[in-house]
Amino acid sequence: MALDLEISPSYIALMERNQRPVTAEMLLRLAKTYKIDFSEFADDSGRDMVARLQSVVRDPILGDIDFDALEIGDVASSFPGFAEALLRLHLAYKEEQFALADLNQRSSTEAPESPSDPVAAVRSFLSARRNCFPLLDAAAEKLAVRIGESGGLVGYLKQHHNLRVRRMPPEVMTGSVRRLDWHRKEILLSDVLDVASQNFQLAQQLAYLEFEQDIQLALTEGKFQNENSRRLGHRALAAYCAAALLMPYAEFARAVEARGYDVEALARQFGTSFEQTAHRMTTLQKPGQERVPFFFIRVDAAGNVSKRLNSGTFPFARHGGGCPLWTVHQVFSTPRRVVTQWLELPDGQRFFSIARTVSSGGGAYGQPHVERAVALVCEAQHAERLIYNRARTSNETPTPIGIGCRLCHRSECSARSEPPIGRQILADTFRRTDAPFGFSDS
Repeated sequence: MALDLEISPSYIALMERNQRPVTAEMLLRLAKTYKIDFSEFADDSGRDMVARLQSVVRDPILGDIDFDALEIGDVASSFPGFAEALLRLHLAYKEEQFALADLNQRSSTEAPESPSDPVAAVRSFLSARRNCFPLLDAAAEKLAVRIGESGGLVGYLKQHHNLRVRRMPPEVMTGSVRRLDWHRKEILLSDVLDVASQNFQLAQQLAYLEFEQDIQLALTEGKFQNENSRRLGHRALAAYCAAALLMPYAEFARAVEARGYDVEALARQFGTSFEQTAHRMTTLQKPGQERVPFFFIRVDAAGNVSKRLNSGTFPFARHGGGCPLWTVHQVFSTPRRVVTQWLELPDGQRFFSIARTVSSGGGAYGQPHVERAVALVCEAQHAERLIYNRARTSNETPTPIGIGCRLCHRSECSARSEPPIGRQILADTFRRTDAPFGFSDS
């Protein structure tokens, strides 16, 4: 090789040990001498590795260390095994941080979350599949055509199942919103439900009647450890089918793009509620027909999370309230108004949030009424596709938020309720900070 390249053997040895640079001239000699096409060595995985490493070094725990971009690139290209090991360790560290935050948020009388927790098991089942079940969507699309030919859900149920739909007052329903009476061949609905809720209940009942085999097949992938988890999973998939019947995948996906992800406009187009529509938007991840991946959350005024779905990458602690600076916790003061917000996490990741209140119950005087808030969150790179962001810009100063106080290392935050895990609290004998807690940099 030294003779071919007209250089000394010792210089080749130095290049092999990465102690001498491979110059542009040397690359040209290699290409000419050995007929090498260097484009074959191009690989996007290198850029991806660099991007992942850059995300890791932005972690607040490493905030006092300066990392040169060239150093990061050198590690990714020259020591890929070491880089991958570092990424795995950081992922394990973040998971442990989530677990610690969760344990601290739960009361001492509660057992830690485990796979046997039915709600946690179902959330994990849905999250692992990005809340998307293409086989159920395909079956629902076919059935939606037949429902349309029958004049709607009520007509289809009568023609194909000999079931009549009746709306009854709450005192007759005795605490139910829907009941199937096989003896009288009737589906009873509470007459305090609005039209969107009535249609959803009928669609879910139809899913139980026609999709049972498909649902059971999907459930087998969950490997649920107890019957409670399986039953909650069964209900979640039936609700998925109901949404797919009311908002068939292909038609809904086209409408979503055409209307710029306008949740209220889409709800009117498909006769669904704001929450049903927002929820359905998290399921649009069918391979080859993906739309914007969203994180969805529903909380009450006390910060309790009653629904959480993630087809995106937005991190969220499994227990306890989120950051009070996030507007999903503030929209109760502006009911039924969509509030948008740019968010930035401590590691520099940016997201765009849409939040609004939704209500359930009510429908008649004296009936219980519950007000909650829902939010859809997407990564900054997708925000330009949303109608809500067309009058805004990603150059706006985002709101600095944290996943939760126990995981957030922003020392200047005046909204903090707890100090972060692993940081030393400073005494305030001689100095009291503006923030509720002063803590050390390391």
